[in-house]
Amino acid sequence: MKKTILIHATVITVNDTNEVIYDGAVAFEGNKITYVGPTPEDLSEAGYDEVIDQKGDYILPGLINTHGHAGMSLLRGYADDLPLQQWLEDKMWPLEAQFTGDTVKWGTQLSLIEMIRTGTTTFVDMYDHMDVVAKEVDAAGMRARLCRGMIGLCSEEERQTKLKDATLFAKEWHNQADGRITVMMAPHAPYTCSPEFITQIIEKADELSLPLHIHMSETAWEVGQNEKDYGLRPVAHLEKLGMFNRPTLVAHAVHLTDEEIDILAKYNVRVSHNVVSNLKLASGVAPVPKMLAKGVSVSLGTDSSASNNNLNLFEELKLAAILHKGVNNDPVAVPAEEALRMATRYGAEGVFQEETLGSIEVGKQADLIVLDSHQAHFHPAHQPISHVVYAANGRDVKDTIVAGKFLMRNHKLLTIDEERAIYEANRVFQTLKR
Repeated sequence: MKKTILIHATVITVNDTNEVIYDGAVAFEGNKITYVGPTPEDLSEAGYDEVIDQKGDYILPGLINTHGHAGMSLLRGYADDLPLQQWLEDKMWPLEAQFTGDTVKWGTQLSLIEMIRTGTTTFVDMYDHMDVVAKEVDAAGMRARLCRGMIGLCSEEERQTKLKDATLFAKEWHNQADGRITVMMAPHAPYTCSPEFITQIIEKADELSLPLHIHMSETAWEVGQNEKDYGLRPVAHLEKLGMFNRPTLVAHAVHLTDEEIDILAKYNVRVSHNVVSNLKLASGVAPVPKMLAKGVSVSLGTDSSASNNNLNLFEELKLAAILHKGVNNDPVAVPAEEALRMATRYGAEGVFQEETLGSIEVGKQADLIVLDSHQAHFHPAHQPISHVVYAANGRDVKDTIVAGKFLMRNHKLLTIDEERAIYEANRVFQTLKR
């Protein structure tokens, strides 16, 4: 029998009208939300199996991280303050080549802990050993869009092995874990995959009816290299290859022209804005206000904690709101309400699950987080959405709920052994040949 739970709190719905219910309640039965509205007058007689009185705290949709590489948490702080290509080719790729399933397991657990603790309930992961990642996501109770990342800088035999692995993974894991795990097909980037390889991946995605995920236009070097190699900038290149005929999520999209933004809008391509990683690697600042103005769905991603260096999506949320004000000399370039939608509703669009995720509405999945607002930086309580975007931090999250199940309650993790994960992550990193 499904348990019914009601939580009494200030409800930040992120619905169509950005409604905030100050003395509100959210109820869910099993994995779905069944009630959103004013708190019943007598909580003791509300008729629920459990009533949780958190009056004054904020309850909002779980945050959605639309781009990352969970296993790379093992490389956090290993190689900082370098340009992207040098960082990748000299530091990241040589160590990642030594990663095993065991390495990825503990790196992923480390990332899951961090995301659960800071309010992320759904994430996109592009990496290798994805069957290991899927098992960890399932055990932890999180929701994820998983992709077997395919770098094509190898022999034809290796490329076909990667495509076969990605296909088998998709067939085995898509819509598993009670629907919490879904899959995308993922060529790494236009500059690491030949047109022929990208075309093969698109065809496989079409055969399996899966969306696509790819890094695109992250650096000026990448854009120039694409023009040199193929005579086209990445957006036109991928359009020509037919990628955008399938549902597509691109990561970064930093270096775009107005015409390229029009193309993304035309095909309803979703964009993951990785503001901290892009700034740290000096990749640039994506034209987010222009994309939003033209109807492009822009969500938030952390990228890996090797380039961020954390998975605290609240940092992306605040920076997405304030950075674009500064670079555009426009205090309303990305208002707080829009930034919060980027972390929730637009995130749901980024993982192609907007019908079931991204807001607190009856019938949607009970993916919820509760912030402890009984702290000085939440007061006076003028505007809860403003406080969430400009004042809150991931460490303010006290409860994290996915599909109606508590993964963290009163700051206590319930599905992962944090002490062991930290120990094992340090152990396996020491096995890598540096």
